[in-house]
Amino acid sequence: MSSSFSSVGKKKVVAHIGIFICNLIVLALASRVNHFQEFFFVADLFPFALSIVCLVTLTIMLGLDFATANSFTGRPQFEIGLFGLLTIFWLAFNSFSTSRWGHVTMSCNAIPSGFDDVKGWCTDLNALKAFVWIEWVMFFLTTIITFRYVVTQKNRGNTHVFKMPLSRYRPREFDSFPRNSEFLQYNPSY
Repeated sequence: MSSSFSSVGKKKVVAHIGIFICNLIVLALASRVNHFQEFFFVADLFPFALSIVCLVTLTIMLGLDFATANSFTGRPQFEIGLFGLLTIFWLAFNSFSTSRWGHVTMSCNAIPSGFDDVKGWCTDLNALKAFVWIEWVMFFLTTIITFRYVVTQKNRGNTHVFKMPLSRYRPREFDSFPRNSEFLQYNPSY
């Protein structure tokens, strides 16, 4: 990782890379499931399409984080908004797809021998069912944790958290109630 990343920035990049890896798994599984179904069912296409959108988005965000010191895509207001939107999309599409996949057995070994291609599709689909929800949880937690961290920093007086990417953000170390006022500095002698 870049040496100019702050400690919170390194954690943020690790979280984004974790989402990126999970997204690659979802994309691979969705490709296999859709290839077997010949890209026919919409419920199977939702995770495929959304994982492509997430792959492109995360690639751009990570690339700009490493390439520039002041990327707009790394600012908390952009990340919270984008990840919040992706969280909602994953929840909606997962709910639709999971209800459509409800008839598929969880025990793929119950499929009779001679149907190895169906058994493979069943295994891939069950893995896809799990990973789409794991990806939703990762997006949701990243959004909530980022939001909580930014609000905490703002409440501590670090409003510069909104003016820079989180990967380069370092909190200022000062008293949360600075005494820059003439009134607060007044110390009467009795």
